[in-house]
Amino acid sequence: MTHMGDEHSNGMRIDWTVETAIANLQPTVEGSLRYYAAWWLGHFRISRPEAIDGLLVALNDETHRSPDGGLALCRNAARALGKLQDPRIVSALRQRLTCEDYYVREVVIQALESQADPSCIPDLIAFLEGGAEAAISIPGKPHLVQPYEAVLEALGTLQAKSVAPLIQEFLLHPVPKVQLAAARALYQLTQEPQYGERLVLGLRHEKLVVRRSALMDLGASGYIAGASAIAATLAENSLKLTALKDLFNAHLHQSGTKNDPENLDATSEQLISLMDALL
Repeated sequence: MTHMGDEHSNGMRIDWTVETAIANLQPTVEGSLRYYAAWWLGHFRISRPEAIDGLLVALNDETHRSPDGGLALCRNAARALGKLQDPRIVSALRQRLTCEDYYVREVVIQALESQADPSCIPDLIAFLEGGAEAAISIPGKPHLVQPYEAVLEALGTLQAKSVAPLIQEFLLHPVPKVQLAAARALYQLTQEPQYGERLVLGLRHEKLVVRRSALMDLGASGYIAGASAIAATLAENSLKLTALKDLFNAHLHQSGTKNDPENLDATSEQLISLMDALL
């Protein structure tokens, strides 16, 4: 049984097991415990029906709010559900795409991307209504009107090829991270190197936060030709390793050698060498 001890904020030590996590997710439990329980169930990928039941309740619980009014419990529940498998999850997540909380919508979209269920594609396309011109900032808020990066990335992962012309508009968006998300999606949808090279260009951006996004998008895109550029990026080795690992896994899947580690090709060996050099 998965088991872990942890000290709660009130000084009481809790031995976390599947049973205690499920129990601490219930609506009658103190908020921070529920928040941690949701994380715990997702982290250890506990797909027991009782765990799913509790997470679905937490996903829709807007009574537990952080000091700034955010729905932190809902976000954690969405993250957890994205890692689990149950027939009810996709439908429940789709219903939360209209949540008033921007960050809940963002995490829900990421969770739907993880579920790899194309039934949500029409919902995601709806976020792009009005094109790039409608993707503007909200006055007084540190974000755009919608979580466009998450939407674009999910559409690429889910292979929504019909929407590629609309995604191209976002290559010209004034926010660099939105441009990168669009380039990532377009490479996944078309396999055209020009979009992979847009991501490589992002690795040379003057701002570290943009370079970090370019690393993650390039790794997720599967653009193998960008591997050496990833290794040379001025960013943390941990992020470069993550991006290279994503490229490596994508290549194993595409080459059909995922289950045959004894017969790695030259590309796999190159990626391993790049990762070894960063350790």
